Amino acid sequence: MAKKTRRKKSAKGRIRRGEQVTPKRLMELSFAYAPPLIISAAVSNRVFDSLEAGAKTAEQVAEKTGASSRGLRILMNALIGLGLLKKDRQGKYSLTSESTAFLLSKNPGTYAGFFGTIAPNIISRWLQLSDIVREGRPTVAVNQETEGTEFFSQLVENIIPLSYPPAQKLADHLKLEKAKNEIRALDIGAGSGIWGIALTQKSPRVRVTAVDWAGMIPTTKRITQKFGVGARFNYIEGDMLEANFGTGYDIAILGHILHSEGEDRSRQLLKKIFRALRSALRSGGTIAIAEWLVNDDRTKPLPSLLFAVQMLVNTEKGDTFSFNEIKNWLEEAGFKKVRKLDAPGPSPLILATKS
Repeated sequence: MAKKTRRKKSAKGRIRRGEQVTPKRLMELSFAYAPPLIISAAVSNRVFDSLEAGAKTAEQVAEKTGASSRGLRILMNALIGLGLLKKDRQGKYSLTSESTAFLLSKNPGTYAGFFGTIAPNIISRWLQLSDIVREGRPTVAVNQETEGTEFFSQLVENIIPLSYPPAQKLADHLKLEKAKNEIRALDIGAGSGIWGIALTQKSPRVRVTAVDWAGMIPTTKRITQKFGVGARFNYIEGDMLEANFGTGYDIAILGHILHSEGEDRSRQLLKKIFRALRSALRSGGTIAIAEWLVNDDRTKPLPSLLFAVQMLVNTEKGDTFSFNEIKNWLEEAGFKKVRKLDAPGPSPLILATKS
């Protein structure tokens, strides 16, 4: 017989039962800002890179990096508590499998750049949250081209590890390797271009049109060339609702775009993409959407609820949405067969077809 899982009692439930409620969890939350900043300090001071060749004491890391041994000792002990370093009986620190895979700066899938430069920038914006909630708008809106180009030019390459695995899963699902004819893909708000890059890597028949702000396109070009597929990309500059990207596409990709656009622009955008996709009697064009999905009641999951606050802090109309909200928008635009595709990432991908 399967073992029953005991339900976790809520604080309200414990109060009704006369059980003691402590501030322990709140005290833990009061330091929730610390882990990303600790990782950022470790990346900036080359702690993980200095341990790649083998275990070292804090003094040896200090000699290698130029940081203070006291600062490093305290920082690296905290990293042990976070499960990102180990320490032996001789006081030597070493990497874990997780930090080896994701926090060495040279690794292709590294998060070192995100924690080293992007995370502190994001956190600094959250310090204005009380005022932002009061006013209902951000201090600086990164969904505007002038303000957003600099922010996203730094961000997009550092979040490639977030988008690359689901992009590869999408390419596999679409069975592009079996394509006999040219496949035209439209990557809206392309950023790094990683969604289109994953498709081109799956089949030589894929051609991608990347649409983004004029200031972002040089970044897109650089990264597609870095991956060796730049010659198979076309680039269109401009606002995604105003740019003329034509018609006849087989695939359209919105890789984490709708949350920064808000409901009105998202609905307009989906209608425009519907017109851009080809239609056929048996198999029409496919749209693929990556998002941080919430449930219908907006009560979970926590990461998507927190990301909604990120949108409040950084955009004028942005938010996180449920699958059913986006499904309704897609059907309103004319799409059929709206479904989910399990993929690595914060939420499943959403697919729909123009029939």
